[in-house]
Amino acid sequence: MSDNPLNSGAVEGAGNWFPYPASKPARLMPPIALAYIGDAVYEVAVRQYLLAQLNLRPNHLHRRATRLVSAKAQSRMLGLLETVLTDEERDIVRQGRNAKSGSLPKNADVLEYRHATALEGLIGYLYCDGHLDRLRELVTYGIAQMENTEKS
Repeated sequence: MSDNPLNSGAVEGAGNWFPYPASKPARLMPPIALAYIGDAVYEVAVRQYLLAQLNLRPNHLHRRATRLVSAKAQSRMLGLLETVLTDEERDIVRQGRNAKSGSLPKNADVLEYRHATALEGLIGYLYCDGHLDRLRELVTYGIAQMENTEKS
């Protein structure tokens, strides 16, 4: 460890962005807790993707982000990813889809909301378990598929 107080809590190789390890292994966390962090991680991924595009006007960024982060869009993305998921990832998705969140969807039907929660749970699981390469691979593939289906 370094003498620098800003580095004193860093966990070498933990795989997360910040030095706050989860209280338990990702496989033992409730699906809703994984979806909680997965929602935020996915939002950052989409925002970073949009900042890489040419049009950076705030209104345009917001409209494009909404098309990728809404429950309807996340449900659609999960459908596009299903064929490339491992058996373990499918199990995480199943648990997320079946989890009871305790809240009602505002702008989506219940099935879309459950699929969106399942996608967020998968992203949260990959993030918390330190599978950042796989996380990047799935999010990159999913966004590309979403953009391709939108153009056609």
